[in-house]
Amino acid sequence: MADSNASPTIVVGVDGSEDSLQALRWAAHHALLTGGKVRAVTGWDVSATIVLSPFYTEADYARDAQETLQRSVRDALGPDPGVPVVTQLVQDRPARALVNEAEQADLLVIGRHGRGELPGVHLGTVASYCIHHAPCPVVVVRKTTHV
Repeated sequence: MADSNASPTIVVGVDGSEDSLQALRWAAHHALLTGGKVRAVTGWDVSATIVLSPFYTEADYARDAQETLQRSVRDALGPDPGVPVVTQLVQDRPARALVNEAEQADLLVIGRHGRGELPGVHLGTVASYCIHHAPCPVVVVRKTTHV
């Protein structure tokens, strides 16, 4: 858990999905209200299919994940989010990466589903893992629709 005298640290999982962008917006708004800071985290892992594509390397996976993270922060928060935001790329399965990064956080924010959303599933596997294993409170942000 983070130092109670410091400004709150909010870790948010970002994978480029609309749900993760909503989570990032929610986290930034919460940080604004609480005087906190946001750490946008993308966990990435090398796919087992790398053996089928000898031209796609581990560095390519890292580059793609970094680009997704940067684009997501820019798209969700714009050029001036109004709160401190740092980005962090972690080479690990996304669920484990988020839980590990939450060790030094006051709050973990995640979207309900990520890029692997399956119809009829109410909670994604990363969200479910984080709820059960995170060392701090977890907020699951649902995709909202505006009329």
